Amino acid sequence: MAALYANKLTRFYEGVPLNNSHSSGNVFSKTWKLFTGPKQGRSVITEQPAFPFETVSLKTSSGLNIEAWYSATDSVAKGTVLFFHGITSQKSILLDEADEFRYWGYNVMLVDFRGHGNSEGNTSTIGMVESEEVKLAYDLVSKKGEKNIYLYGVSLGAVAAAKAVTEYDLHPKAVVLDMPFASLQSYLKNKARNLGFPAQPFAFLTTFWIGIERGYNGFNHQTSHYVKKMDCPVLMEWGANDAFILREEAERVYGSIGSAQKRMVIYDASGHESFVRKEPLKWKIEMQKFFQQ
Repeated sequence: MAALYANKLTRFYEGVPLNNSHSSGNVFSKTWKLFTGPKQGRSVITEQPAFPFETVSLKTSSGLNIEAWYSATDSVAKGTVLFFHGITSQKSILLDEADEFRYWGYNVMLVDFRGHGNSEGNTSTIGMVESEEVKLAYDLVSKKGEKNIYLYGVSLGAVAAAKAVTEYDLHPKAVVLDMPFASLQSYLKNKARNLGFPAQPFAFLTTFWIGIERGYNGFNHQTSHYVKKMDCPVLMEWGANDAFILREEAERVYGSIGSAQKRMVIYDASGHESFVRKEPLKWKIEMQKFFQQ
């Protein structure tokens, strides 16, 4: 049953609604869905940028086409911010953040991870392999001559960004990590808790089978390890009402960040969601303060 769940959790299906929740229904229905796994709908682009942009294509080592939007600011750019979305999401979800950064004088690039939005593929490794997309985007803007590259990752995107910095020895000017999970197993523990089931052995078994089915050791997939080698300025953000990333988990990731220039901001009114939409004034103040420093 764990093998079935692991396969469904990391696979996306055309024509299935994104709100196909496996946490609804009575206890028997929820138990059956837990055992057989959620059938996850593939995310689709819901909005186009209101600002001028060009669509660019990146190619993974396995031959997948990855779609991204690149937009240069109208003024002399202060740098380029690369945006990476969360699981079952897509790049248009970060247009509000991108729009603010363009207004502040930065070029922006928004990337669809494999299996999401307009990128090819139908599976996810929940951040393990998606770090390649971060590297591809970083290399593309580097070839444009950009020296000031910033990474902005949300949830899955934060995990992939942290892993890419360590794995590929990237040297961004600074990194923003929104709501990263500490490890694949902790991510799955929280999934079980939100369904009202014991965290173990569900998380252990599903971690094992995700690794088997997606070709890696799931127990080694730990953001708290990836961030240890980060030496650039890091801003980490977390919502106090986050039901998917617990406070102790967020604090563990933050405490593991190796950079001496790090800062954590907690949004008291927010959960696992966009901070610029939920608490826009606070987000703008904190983000400008960090980037000015």
